[in-house]
Amino acid sequence: MSQNAAAFHQLHSDFLILPNAWDAASARLTQELGAKAIATSSAAVAWAHGFADGNYFPIPKLVTVIEEIARSVSVPITTDAEGGYSDDSKQVAENVTALINAGAVGINLEDGAAAHDLHLRKIEAAREAAVRAGVDLYINARTDVYLKQLVPAERAVEETLRRAAALKSAGASGLFVPGVVIESEIATIAERCGMPLNVIVWPGLPDAAKLKALGAKRLSAGTSIFAVAMDAARLATVDFLATGSSATLWPRRGEQLNYNKLFGA
Repeated sequence: MSQNAAAFHQLHSDFLILPNAWDAASARLTQELGAKAIATSSAAVAWAHGFADGNYFPIPKLVTVIEEIARSVSVPITTDAEGGYSDDSKQVAENVTALINAGAVGINLEDGAAAHDLHLRKIEAAREAAVRAGVDLYINARTDVYLKQLVPAERAVEETLRRAAALKSAGASGLFVPGVVIESEIATIAERCGMPLNVIVWPGLPDAAKLKALGAKRLSAGTSIFAVAMDAARLATVDFLATGSSATLWPRRGEQLNYNKLFGA
């Protein structure tokens, strides 16, 4: 695990593209297609297991998901832990410890609309848990200044940087700013936040080459690949229910991987 943790930190020295997975199959496929690390999407994981997103997913179930992914891949794993699934710092630390033990070498921890001080306490608790576990956990501190419009637009960069400084002091490894798309703002945050900047697929976001030039270090797919997969399933199901046609359903299967081989048979 120490090697995977070090490797995951090193991946942020260049530019890391993370196609988010939601279970062992999507994670193993992601690795097979060339991803250098596996990230989970909290929303996609929750939806795939019949839960709403937003800290509703039971932590024991998330631990099981990470264990299943860790059994299936060899690259580093980072998991979206939402808000730590608790507002109690001790419980956040226990949850993070459980995720580390399951195989995660990175986590996301978000603030949402909660108090900034609470976010800092969670980051501190996560870092302390990682130190106790002997793992250099990559803590990707997500701030929703843009996503939830926590301040007026003209103050978004300033507020993001204010939070970034405190998050870094609390033990964060990277800064995750979903919703930022303006090139000048990305460049300013990347230059001044003091940590690798993570952005997420969003309408109007520059492509990977441009993001790299602007100084960003990580691009996440978020729920987008899950949404693409589910929409393909929706369209195929609608057609099959309407026609029962093998002639139209079978070609939708596309190029089939040998999944038994992927999982060791």
